[in-house]
Amino acid sequence: MAHNNNLQNIIIADVQFLITTSLKFIIQDNTQYKYVVNSIVTNKNDLFKALDAEGFSMLIIDYTQIDFDGFSVLKKIRKEYPHLSILILTNSVSISELMELNNLNIKNILLKTADKDQILAALVAIKNGMSYYSEEVLHSLQELTKRKDNETKSRLTSAEIEIVRLITEGLTTKQIASKKFKSVHTIMTHRKNIFRKLGLSNSSELVMYAVRTGIIDTIEYYI
Repeated sequence: MAHNNNLQNIIIADVQFLITTSLKFIIQDNTQYKYVVNSIVTNKNDLFKALDAEGFSMLIIDYTQIDFDGFSVLKKIRKEYPHLSILILTNSVSISELMELNNLNIKNILLKTADKDQILAALVAIKNGMSYYSEEVLHSLQELTKRKDNETKSRLTSAEIEIVRLITEGLTTKQIASKKFKSVHTIMTHRKNIFRKLGLSNSSELVMYAVRTGIIDTIEYYI
């Protein structure tokens, strides 16, 4: 069934009665946006039956409360209902769980400590195609990003790290070659390897990466 883009048709998947009842009231008791909770389900089978029967535009789910077998069911939902927006509303999210959700491109996560304004802000963000995280989740996400950056950084050789510093100083390939007493071809090879390893496409991205991972100091760069 086709999605109704003018009306946010929502399904909630959770077993906690107080959560689902209060959440439905909060969502529908607003005058600015027309959100309608048309279904509340408490198990995996009912969730898929509802998704097959009606074109929901948004799923609000606590995957820890539903009888899911790990993240495979969420992966199936993402595959079979690609236009369905997903908001995770749960008690806590570990770094490993956050990595799994990030891999599934699920980037709207709230903790159940969220207040009314945060819940409505998350819905608006989703409606506008944006991401929304609770402050605690955002902090964990930043830690995850930092960890990934450090893991990537560790794959660079000491020579490559030095060349990254020189590139961020604005030196050209020819200037770096002269400074390091290497051929232009050697420096070009290093550059290609650096950008390939980091998955970056230009020097601006490299500068931001170098600042973020501590290869260069923020103050040093902006001076």
